[in-house]
Amino acid sequence: MQPALTRQAPPQPRPRAGAALITLDRVSKKFGDNLAADQVSWQVQPGEIFGIVGPSGCGKTTAVRMMTGVYLPDSGRVEVLGRDPVTFRPRDRERIGYIPQLFVLYPNLTVMENMRFASSMYGLSWGKRGKRIKELIEFVELTKARKTLAENLSGGMQRRLQLAAALVHNPELLFADEPTAGIDPVLRGRFWDQFKQLKSEGRAMVVTTQYVGEVAYCDHVAVMRNGKVLMVDTPDGLRQRALGGDVIALRVDPEDTFNTMNLLHRHPLVRNVERIRGAQAGSLAVYVDQSATALPEIIQALSADVSIDMRQVEEYKPPFDEIFIALMNRADADDARAGGQAHA
Repeated sequence: MQPALTRQAPPQPRPRAGAALITLDRVSKKFGDNLAADQVSWQVQPGEIFGIVGPSGCGKTTAVRMMTGVYLPDSGRVEVLGRDPVTFRPRDRERIGYIPQLFVLYPNLTVMENMRFASSMYGLSWGKRGKRIKELIEFVELTKARKTLAENLSGGMQRRLQLAAALVHNPELLFADEPTAGIDPVLRGRFWDQFKQLKSEGRAMVVTTQYVGEVAYCDHVAVMRNGKVLMVDTPDGLRQRALGGDVIALRVDPEDTFNTMNLLHRHPLVRNVERIRGAQAGSLAVYVDQSATALPEIIQALSADVSIDMRQVEEYKPPFDEIFIALMNRADADDARAGGQAHA
């Protein structure tokens, strides 16, 4: 069990209830001929984990760097903690933690020495510094490696050290740019356990990732492609958009497949019914608006028909890899249609 961090008052008061911590309004950024961010818009609320997912080069890092004031947008409005990041004062930056993609701490310093350096950069007093560093090193499970040079740490341990350094000044908003890239699935899970604990303490996080399965850990997700935001939604909302609703997986006696499909096609809560290709005979996908409402009704309807031998029924939640592929395929189809209309 991971130790809990001591709760401290954040450096500045939190925004009023309901106010967004971050607002991007039609933000664009171009590097030469490359449009890295194209009319990007979203909001991040206090206390939520906001994920940005998309393939390499889609604009995730560019968006993070504009939100942290590293890049100045060419157009649009960026507001973080109530200010334009380009005009951040030192006390504004004290409210933010940032984990970049690459390891930026000192390789020739030990874990403890790097932590002491990071805490000195934020002006932590000697009295507060020791306790805070001890808590954070325990939090990221680096206590046994505290005297190890950073260059001798594994990639995953270096990432955990960067997380600890980003938290040393107790920020209320944390940016993590692909913090789990290149590390094994077990360690990725531990990272997200730590992120969820930080959320439980009231912090907000913006996390970019190429691992689509990590979408499930977020409260809201922006799906990016070629510098554009395809959509911003909850994980369940993304699943419904990709599938056109919820899906119930049903298996009946193969001889009853035809009668079952006829019955379900007439049911008022069913939008469509399809055979599941490659699955066991008698397996059907039933498309509905809300599975929580439709599932008991469908079970009742099938149970009432004695000619149907119902063997299995459950809500189907495909992995987010499938959801992401469906969303990308839909975006490709939309682009193709738009291209065809432009040439018409």
